[in-house]
Amino acid sequence: MTDSEWKVIVVEGKTDKRKVLAVVDEPVEVICTNGTIGIGKIDEWTDRLPGRELFILTDADESGEKLRKKLRREFPEAKHLYIDRSYREVAAAPDRHVAQVLLRANIAVKREFL
Repeated sequence: MTDSEWKVIVVEGKTDKRKVLAVVDEPVEVICTNGTIGIGKIDEWTDRLPGRELFILTDADESGEKLRKKLRREFPEAKHLYIDRSYREVAAAPDRHVAQVLLRANIAVKREFL
């Protein structure tokens, strides 16, 4: 397994994924749920995520919290990352804020966001 396969960040949408990839400075896999997650997807993840460091970064709104609860039940070992509620969405949060959230989880971020 390569270094890029160790850390996985789960986000809701493509704009969230772009935001995370814009600030992160280490190889990570970013997975989009597109706001929902079905049994088939959970089964797929259960097969491919063991032994990997899993992070959940959802929006600070009702749908994001609902998704977070479901993922917490399915993946209790996952680390949960939170953006400030005032931004509501990961994609709407400033790059510097997202970088600080990731940095607190020991995920390397690009120098310009420190």
